[in-house]
Amino acid sequence: MPTRRFMQLDVFADRPLRGNPLAVVIDAEGIDSATMQAFARWTNLSETTFLLPPTRPQADYRVRIFTPRQELPFAGHPSVGSAYAAIEAGLVEAGKRALVQECAAGLLPVRVEGDGAARVIHVQAPPARITPIDAALRERLAAALPATLDEAGTARVDNGPHWLLCDLQHATAVRTLAPDLAAIAALCEHNALVGVSVFGAETDGTAAMAVRAFCPADGIPEDPVTGSANAAIMAVLGARGDTRYGLRYRASQGREVGRDGLVEVARDATTGAITIGGACALTVRGELVI
Repeated sequence: MPTRRFMQLDVFADRPLRGNPLAVVIDAEGIDSATMQAFARWTNLSETTFLLPPTRPQADYRVRIFTPRQELPFAGHPSVGSAYAAIEAGLVEAGKRALVQECAAGLLPVRVEGDGAARVIHVQAPPARITPIDAALRERLAAALPATLDEAGTARVDNGPHWLLCDLQHATAVRTLAPDLAAIAALCEHNALVGVSVFGAETDGTAAMAVRAFCPADGIPEDPVTGSANAAIMAVLGARGDTRYGLRYRASQGREVGRDGLVEVARDATTGAITIGGACALTVRGELVI
């Protein structure tokens, strides 16, 4: 069987064991979809990615993204981590600062700042489609969290994955939340959602916002640090004209599961384009035989 290069990274952290782990298969040509899904199920990480040659001339590389349960057209921490891995593996020109990632969601711009341990990757998220949720779903969600929710503070957002977002206003409410994960899993399965994310204003000086994301239907009770959910939150803030956090802020996620991830989130005032970014730490480098 062929030997393929393999990396495991901590994404949205500048040192190992603090961010969201990502498994990356570098030389993924020849692996069929069923085997990719089986390997992602075996790693049991929130996502596993497979790097492939691009099919479109504008792209520097192509990535396929899998949770233990399904393939996703886009996800944030896999996109940031895959860009980092593509650079480390020499799949892109050394020193190149503007990359293009090809994925099922399309061609996404990637911006690279710094080098080595100081490297920060920023990925533009796909445009978000935001829809309100009805009273019945909001009532089920409020019971599952449990939390008091109003219409203005909840939304369904599709930016590749489908999220339910809940504005809990304050970080204390976010960090002390004890959700009914079985109820959230059932809600997600019934509504074709990847998960539920909650957020609120942080006041401890480390970040502007505290975020948590629950994905039990995909086998991930709580995702440590979630790029697509953070991009979705910014999309909702922009759509409703919420200026509390401004056009650029830092979000904190993962403390409740023993991590300490930081996500740089920005929205372009002219185009509305949203980027999520962060550091990565290489934790495992080896070979894979599948």
